[in-house]
Amino acid sequence: MNAGMRVLRGTLLAALTVVAVPAAAVIAVPLVSSPAAAQTLSSISVEGNRRVELATIRSYFKPDANGHLDQASIDDALKALIETGLFQDVKINRVGGRLVVSVVENPVINRVAFEGNKKVKDEQLTAEIQSKPRGTFSRPMVQSDVQRIVEIYRHSGRYDVRVTPEIVEQPNNRVDLIFSIKEGGKTGIKSIEFIGNHAFSSYRLKDVIKTHESNFLSFLTGGDVYDPDRVEADRDLLRRFYLKHGFADVQIVAALTEYDPARHGFLVSFKIDEGQQYRVGSVTFESSIPTLNGNSLRSFSHVHVGALYNAEALEKSVEDMQVEASRRGYAFAVVRPRGDRNFDAHTVSIVFAIDEGPRTYIERINIRGNTRTRDYVIRREFDISEGDAYNRSLVDRAERRLKNLDFFKTVKITTEPGSSSDRVILDVDVEDKSTGDFSVSGGYSTTQGALAEVSVSERNLLGRGLFAKASVQYGQYARGYSLSFVEPYLLDYRVALGLDFYQREQLANQYISYNLKTLGFSPRLGFGLREDLTLQLRYSIFQQEIGLPTALQNCNNIAGPNFNPSPAYANLVNQANPNSINLSSTNGLGCYSDGEASLPIRQELAGGRTLTSMLGYTLTYNTLDNNKNPTEGLLIDFRQDFAGVGGDVSYLKTAIDAKYYQPLVSDIVGLVHLQGGILNNVGKDDGQPGIRMLDNFQMGPNLVRGFAPNGIGPRDTNYLSTMDALGGTKYWGASVELQMPFWFLPKEVGLKGAVYADAGSLWGYEGPTSYALTGEINAPGCIKGTSSTSGTCAGLQYDDTNVVRSSVGVGLIWQSPFGPLRFDYAVPITKGKYDRVQEFRFGGGTTF
Repeated sequence: MNAGMRVLRGTLLAALTVVAVPAAAVIAVPLVSSPAAAQTLSSISVEGNRRVELATIRSYFKPDANGHLDQASIDDALKALIETGLFQDVKINRVGGRLVVSVVENPVINRVAFEGNKKVKDEQLTAEIQSKPRGTFSRPMVQSDVQRIVEIYRHSGRYDVRVTPEIVEQPNNRVDLIFSIKEGGKTGIKSIEFIGNHAFSSYRLKDVIKTHESNFLSFLTGGDVYDPDRVEADRDLLRRFYLKHGFADVQIVAALTEYDPARHGFLVSFKIDEGQQYRVGSVTFESSIPTLNGNSLRSFSHVHVGALYNAEALEKSVEDMQVEASRRGYAFAVVRPRGDRNFDAHTVSIVFAIDEGPRTYIERINIRGNTRTRDYVIRREFDISEGDAYNRSLVDRAERRLKNLDFFKTVKITTEPGSSSDRVILDVDVEDKSTGDFSVSGGYSTTQGALAEVSVSERNLLGRGLFAKASVQYGQYARGYSLSFVEPYLLDYRVALGLDFYQREQLANQYISYNLKTLGFSPRLGFGLREDLTLQLRYSIFQQEIGLPTALQNCNNIAGPNFNPSPAYANLVNQANPNSINLSSTNGLGCYSDGEASLPIRQELAGGRTLTSMLGYTLTYNTLDNNKNPTEGLLIDFRQDFAGVGGDVSYLKTAIDAKYYQPLVSDIVGLVHLQGGILNNVGKDDGQPGIRMLDNFQMGPNLVRGFAPNGIGPRDTNYLSTMDALGGTKYWGASVELQMPFWFLPKEVGLKGAVYADAGSLWGYEGPTSYALTGEINAPGCIKGTSSTSGTCAGLQYDDTNVVRSSVGVGLIWQSPFGPLRFDYAVPITKGKYDRVQEFRFGGGTTF
């Protein structure tokens, strides 16, 4: 630095140093003797000003009607000049009948720099502070900037931050402003307690809130960082949870936080006054609109007599009723619910009062803050537009939809008066957030082995609300790639169009003896029929090709030029049918214990590639409280697919899957899982089976745990085969499971156990049983291993016993930062003669 520059490194003032809670800075203004009362603007002289004009300083003095300055106006001018932040010091003196205003101007900030910040970038800090290069240096402003920096670190959980502002003086009354930062470590939540809760345990309530206690995996999740805004939001989550479960009088009295220096973290306590739990005693409708019968809206009520009082259901009822009334032409109808409590009977009588609301119209919808997302993407979430009647329920619905898009950090819709008393302006304030994801996923399961996936996705492509994803999978037994695209508003209708293109390869393993390649394309349309009911229509076209491992190709592909069967196969065919092709064997491979691949596999191998073209739909009913970790609600999937719209195969496949979750006692959740399916052969009249083995249902632990993949159902028992699973055309399954937490472990670990009992069956093989190319038949009266006039009696021999498979077992469920993991150990109780058992099973994956 220049010799004439004086460098001041250190603390500006003790008050500018912030440790946890900064102190307020005080700027002292020297007191001077008051000037005489009768002064004028012309009698004011100014000293010490360099950048600020004389007229500007004089403008702060306000004379009276006679042009005189009294003592009060001079005092006001002194305060106003100080408050401008332009001056370090201001003095007003009287010299020979004149007022002399002596000022010391604040220096100009040459540059602003940050030192010691590693967790927060310079750009983020620069955007938050008020002190800017080429701006005026002001100690109060610097103190405010220090506080802003502290708040930024607090929101990231660093409450031990220390911020020290320092200045370096430069020539020409300029300074460099440097904020020296000691970030400190993260300040976590050491304990969360609930006071006054009787109906729900603390363990259960921790599921409701977003704040979590610190544990050994917290560095992966970040939910343990103390954030006062999050704690305040948790109060509302707790209140809504209680209101949903019948506690109409609940109050979350306080959310208390205390920093514990000994534990270097915060202790959070929620004080709750639960009140009574109510049920719905009656539901009535009152309408003050003569032409609108209130009872006609009864079907839109989600509140039922005898059920627990549910504030969410009440809000949904009001919304649906107002929307329906508007649809019927009562655009200004307002539905107001009223609850009359019976404290003795613990019931609430619900009255829906339907009145004519004020005639207010939407003058304009202003959209602000969206720097990336297009305006029309936001506007299409509204069921109302400019000029329509103002309907608060529709506005609330639009706000909820915008939040569910997950395109924005914040969404807030407010109203302001319009150009007249019957006009209102809607202000939609949003803040865009990053919607692109790059993920590397890995996992392992006893079925697929090791598996890795790399994917790139964008939820708001080009700011147009489009979804696109590309992924590549590579694993021990499975590999492939997929491309997906979704347009959520097809032709400006609330209909989602999806396009999927994929290629998959399943390799032979201990559960299947063949390779399978699939190349497909599937467009689909999704409709939201109701909040809890969705419909998906789809068309799928895919090509499949079956293959065998290299060591077995010559043993089994009789159509191939290098066919070289095992001795057992060659001897059987030659002895049973001397007039057939002469088979010899020189390799002695044995082909899976001296046998061949199953007859349906060899037939598919000879047939080459198969094209499947089908139409289908899925109807989904979902009332789960949480799709990832449900504890209450019902999920039903009903799907049908018809193959035969062109292509090489024809069938109708129907399946239903239903799961019902119900909380029991002491945080134990009960699960009942029912499933079933049927595959019908349609469109074939040539006497040949129309269902391939690949089209059949294949079941294992997905139906009854304790069995291997493809371990249940019809199986090839021919001693020439590999005992391949053939699959079936009919199945059913039932499971009862109890999921319970480990109360001795912290809730945030995410571990819980399960005990269960499964039962089910798969039967009804309708695939090929004969093979014309080799003369293998399965005709009546044909005895295995002998010749017949119609061919070799060596057709498919299989077991298709409709026996009930059952098992009992225990499981370990971990909602880990690496993704959901599950370990199961199940013991079969009843099984088929040829079923394959797998008592231990593990599966899981992650994104990192």
